[in-house]
Amino acid sequence: MRVFGVTGWKNAGKTGLMERLVAEITGRGFTVSTVKHAHHSVDVDQPGTDSHRHRMAGASEVLLASGQRIAVMQELRGTPEPPLADLLARLSPVDLVLIEGFKREDHPKVEAFRAVACHALMAPENATIRAVASDIPLDLDRPVLDLNDTAAIADFILKEVGL
Repeated sequence: MRVFGVTGWKNAGKTGLMERLVAEITGRGFTVSTVKHAHHSVDVDQPGTDSHRHRMAGASEVLLASGQRIAVMQELRGTPEPPLADLLARLSPVDLVLIEGFKREDHPKVEAFRAVACHALMAPENATIRAVASDIPLDLDRPVLDLNDTAAIADFILKEVGL
């Protein structure tokens, strides 16, 4: 499975870039899935729903199915967070998996960088970052792409993964 990441510090524009890339790349006829890392507790289920009640009763895994979508919720219950490779193995086959976050993992990435966020660049210290998508010009040893030029960033990623 081909994977490529979008990384960057908080408020760098990662999620907006991911959203635009998914729309751009699927618009070109490719299938895309995403993996998003959250550093905080997250719950997609709501108290009072049947599936939430199942989880609260102690179910290790709850699969919720409807005519529109399927959701699988797995409770870690104190076990370590699974590595990215294990998460990727759960996905159905697609042309490309875009990964948001997981900055320390070994897959190739583009760094989202916005000057207003006031963070240092990760790229100089991270060889897995193949390019930087920035809202200002930068002098780097790798490509610098316009953060707002989604088509050019998509072209770069698709070329990198061989699509």
